[in-house]
Amino acid sequence: MDRTQIFARSLLPAAILATMPLLATVPAAADSSSVGTVGPTLAFADQPPMSDGPSARAPAGPELLAKAAPDECFAGIGKPYPPGPPCGVGVPKVNQSYVWGLTRSDDQLWFGTAPNVHCLTLGKGLKLTKPIQNDDYVCEYGESQLRKQIPFLPAVGGDWRPPDVFRYDTRTGQLTDKGGDIANASVLDRLRLNSTIGIRAAGSHQGVVLLGGPSLGGLNLFAFDSESGRYLGSTTLSRYGNIRNFVVADGALYAGVGVGLDGLGGGEVLRWTGTKDAPFGFSVVADLPGQVADITSHQGRIALITWPSAGVQGRVPGVWLSPRLADGEPGLTPADADGWSRIWNAAQYEPDPVVAETYGLGGLASYGGYLYWGTMHVPLKATQAHTKRYGTTRGQADPVAVQNTQRTASVFRAADFDADCGCEEGKASVELLYGESKLPAFDPEANNGAGEWRLTPTGYTPRFGAAGFGNGYNNYIWKMVVAGGSLYVGTMDWSYLGRASGSGVRAALGAADATSYGADLWAFDNPNEPAKPVDTTGLGNYLNYGIRTMVADDSNIYLGMANPMNLRTDKQDDVPEGGWELIRLPLATSNPSYGGKGRPLPPGSDASGAAPAYGK
Repeated sequence: MDRTQIFARSLLPAAILATMPLLATVPAAADSSSVGTVGPTLAFADQPPMSDGPSARAPAGPELLAKAAPDECFAGIGKPYPPGPPCGVGVPKVNQSYVWGLTRSDDQLWFGTAPNVHCLTLGKGLKLTKPIQNDDYVCEYGESQLRKQIPFLPAVGGDWRPPDVFRYDTRTGQLTDKGGDIANASVLDRLRLNSTIGIRAAGSHQGVVLLGGPSLGGLNLFAFDSESGRYLGSTTLSRYGNIRNFVVADGALYAGVGVGLDGLGGGEVLRWTGTKDAPFGFSVVADLPGQVADITSHQGRIALITWPSAGVQGRVPGVWLSPRLADGEPGLTPADADGWSRIWNAAQYEPDPVVAETYGLGGLASYGGYLYWGTMHVPLKATQAHTKRYGTTRGQADPVAVQNTQRTASVFRAADFDADCGCEEGKASVELLYGESKLPAFDPEANNGAGEWRLTPTGYTPRFGAAGFGNGYNNYIWKMVVAGGSLYVGTMDWSYLGRASGSGVRAALGAADATSYGADLWAFDNPNEPAKPVDTTGLGNYLNYGIRTMVADDSNIYLGMANPMNLRTDKQDDVPEGGWELIRLPLATSNPSYGGKGRPLPPGSDASGAAPAYGK
C-alpha cells in the first residue's frame, strides 16, 4: 500500500481519538518483543556490523554508525508519490531528518526520529506555508498527498510523517527497528505512534526506557524493557503538549514538560514513579510559568531552562533551580512544586523586550562548579515579533528591523548560589562567556513616535569571545554533555541555508562562509580557558546543520544529528546526503590541563594544533 494511504488510514482514527480527554494506557502484548532487522528507512555505515565480543579500537575521527535512507519517491509538488524506493519515476526523498530523542542504557542507544522538521518549523514558527522546492529540500505543505488524503490536516502538517524508533548496540554494531514492536502490539499503540509528531525525548532508569513526543491529543509515551528490549506499552498524557529531555538525579528520573499546546499553560517537572509492570507513573514536582526545555542536575539540585510559547507576551525564558534534593524526603516530591527559584532570564541580557520574548534557551550542563547554558534563536522569528508589535513598512518587514533583530547564540554560566539557594535573580553570579556587550534595541517613542534602533549595552562583557564562537550563523546552542573531564557544546549552524539570505541578514551576521557550513562541536577542557573547536563542519557532512542530541560513555560521545535536506539523496554527486545521522566520536587521550580525558580531535589534528579560542 502507498505510504500516504497508510498515513491517512492511521491518522483518521487518531484524529478522532485526539478529542478524548485521555487515551487509556495500553500494556504490550506478551509476544511483542522484536529483534527484527532494520527496515528500508535506514542505511548502515559502510563497515559491516561487528561480531560479538569487545569492540575494535575506534578510529580517531567521527564514525558514522547509522543514517536515514530514502523512504519515499517524489515527482513534484502536489503530484502523487510514485512507488518505491527504488524510484522508477521521480527522485528518492528522505523524510526522517532529526535524531530528536536519544538515551543510553549500558551498551544500548535508544533513539527516536522526527520528520521534515525544517518544514514544520518554517510553517509553525514563521507561518510560511507556501510550497518550497530547491536542490536541497522540498516542503509541500497544503499540496502534499497526505493533506489531500486528510483535508482537515493543517497545511503546516503536510510534510509530517510518523517517526521511527531504534535501538543501537554499541558493542556489536547491530541496529534494531523498535517502531515495529510498537505498531504490532495493538491498534491503539500503532495509532499513538502514527499520530506522534516526533520522538522528542528519551530517558532510561531502573531497566525501563521511555521515549516520548507531542501528538494530536497530548503527549505520547512509549516504554521498553532496556535489558530484554521487550515493548512494555504506551500511554497518552492529554494534559501536556511537549517534552524535550529527561534526567536522572539522586536516584530518580525526572522529565520537563509543557502544559497544553506549545506550553501555553506553563511547564511542569514530572518525577517518574513507574516500574516495568506499570511504566507510566508520575508525580508533579514543579509548577512553572514557562514550558520546560533542557534539564540537568547541579550540585544537589535540579536545574532547568524554559522556552517561550507562541503569541504569549511577557513570558521571557529563564533558568530555574529546584529545592535541594536531600531536603525532606529523598528527591523532589509534590510538596516541592512551588519551591523553585528563577536565577536568570533572557531580558537581563537582551536589551530589546520584544526580541527577548523570542529567545529560547538550550544546552544545559553542570561543569567545574558552574551551571552552563546557551541561547537559541530561530532565524527571523524576532523580526516577525517586532513587525507584529510595531507594524510593517509598505506591507513588508522593515529591512532595518530585519538587520537589528537577528541574534547569534550566546553562552553563559553561573555560580555562587548560597547554602539556602538564595537563587533570586541577581544573587547568583552570572558570567557571559561568548556573546555581545552591545545589541540593537528599538525605542518606539524616539523621533516623535517613529521609533529608532540604538546600540544598547547588554550589561555583560564576554570573557572569551563573540557570540556563536565567532560565527554569526551559529544560532542555537543546542546540546551540552560532560565527558572525560571536558564540557562539549553542540550548535546549530544555519549558514548553508542562509547563504542566499537577503541583505538585512547579511548585514547582521555577515556573509555565509562556505568553509564553515555544518554544525559545530566545541569543548571546554578547563573552566578557566576558552572553548576549543572539535569540528566545525557537521562532523563529516556539512548538510548536518545541527547537533540535536548527545550522550556519552567512558570512551565515546554519541551524537544525533539534524539534517533536513530531504532531496539530497544522490550518492553519485559531489554533495553529501540528507537525513539524520548517528555518529560516534572517540574521546582523545588524557588531557593534563584539567584532571581527565581531553576532547576528541578530528583526523590529522592534535592538541597543539588547535584553532584559536573563537572564530572558524
